[in-house]
Order: sequence, then C-alpha cells, then structure tokens
Amino acid sequence: MPVQEGDNRKGSAMILYPAIDLKDGQCVRLLRGDMDKATVFGTDPAAQALAFQQAGCKWIHLVDLNGAFAGAPVNSAAVEAILAAIDVPAQLGGGIRDMATIERWLDKGLARVILGTVAVEDPDLVRDAARAFPAQVAVGIDAREGRVATKGWARETDVLVTDLARRFEDAGVAAVIYTDINRDGAMQGPNIAATEALARAVTIPVIASGGVSSLADLVALQHTGVISGAISGRALYDGAIDLAAALKVLGQC
Repeated sequence: MPVQEGDNRKGSAMILYPAIDLKDGQCVRLLRGDMDKATVFGTDPAAQALAFQQAGCKWIHLVDLNGAFAGAPVNSAAVEAILAAIDVPAQLGGGIRDMATIERWLDKGLARVILGTVAVEDPDLVRDAARAFPAQVAVGIDAREGRVATKGWARETDVLVTDLARRFEDAGVAAVIYTDINRDGAMQGPNIAATEALARAVTIPVIASGGVSSLADLVALQHTGVISGAISGRALYDGAIDLAAALKVLGQC
C-alpha cells in the first residue's frame, strides 16, 4: 500500500505520527533509548493504535524495540494485531535488516518499513529495497551529538547525520526519520535546529522524532516549512499534547 509522504516545502500539512513503541508485547516509552528505563503505557497495542486512528490520526508509527537490539523481529504478534485493527497506514522500524524481512512485513500490510542499522552497515540493501518497493522504504537516522547510532542506539559511529542522509538522495526512499536520542522520551522539546538543517540539506522528506512534548513544539516544527512530519509518543500518553487540538492545528481534521 504505497503512500506518498507529504512535503511541507510544497505546502502540505505536516503529518503527526503517534508512536507505539513495543517492548515485550507492551506499549512503552524509553528515556533516551535506555531499555532499562521503560515506562509501560499500555498492555494492548492494537487497542491503542485503533484509538489513535479513531482520534483522526492519518498514520501510526511503530517500533519493535526488542527487535532493534536482537537484529530481527521480536514483537511480530503485537504488530500483526495492530495491522489487523487499523485501516490507516503504519510504518515500522526495529530489527528489519534483510530483504526477506522487508518483503514479509510489506506483505502483511505495513505501508512502510524503516531501515536504520542497515542504512549504515549495508546501504546497498536500502537502495535495492527502495527500488523494489517504491514509496515503502524509509531510512531511520538516530543520532547523538550529530553522529549516527545503530543497533538499538547501543553502538555509536563516526558517521555524520547529513552525510548518511545524502547517500540516499538518489535512492528513492520515501522519507528520513531523524531522532535526536538525547531528546527522546525526555520531554525537553525536539532538536528543531538540527532537524531543520537536515531537511534543508536533502530533498528527501524529513520526519522529526525525539522530544516532541507540546503543541508549541509541533507548531515550531511546522513553521520551519521544510519538515514533513513529527513523531510523538510520551507526550500523547501523558496528555502533554492534546491529540485533537494538535490534529486541528496541523490541518489534519
């Protein structure tokens, strides 16, 4: 089910992606990517996804946290239950590191897979997948202090965020999802400057992730005019962002 990413540079509304992070089959949020600092927000991920859809969300963002560390899908049952419950498109990252896994998830109804670790370790796989599945492959770039981290954020590299994104300019990827790890789950606001700089450096649509904790954050991201989407998790669960108000401000309802 290919779905084209909106590009805020062309006047499209910025898309809000509510996040469902999966650990041991539950909805959780981590603090700065630390698996030992997980807060459980729900035990029924499918019900949570359906609630986001019923609220008016146009996309759902999913992460298999266990899979990111294991290097292979772990929370497959929860993801499949979500896909069975919703009609809106969903994207998934975590543990997707070979073509067979990409094909299997897309066959199961995912609209888009997110490739993170392999974008660094096997960029040819990203290119091959993007050619094979147009508009259904995104690159996830997670970074600390501007340098990319892989394997569930456990391994830091010397690769710069912009350099990695530029490697895929001509690959046909649907989007780049940029996460500032130090902001993720910390409720301290997103790294707007770094995200905007990345969005201006590449032609690929960029989705902001990490630290989106208020309606003001979403408005600030949208006002850059170049960021196509924003992912939020903890703020939605905690009630720091009123979902209905956010969707209205972003022009999604």
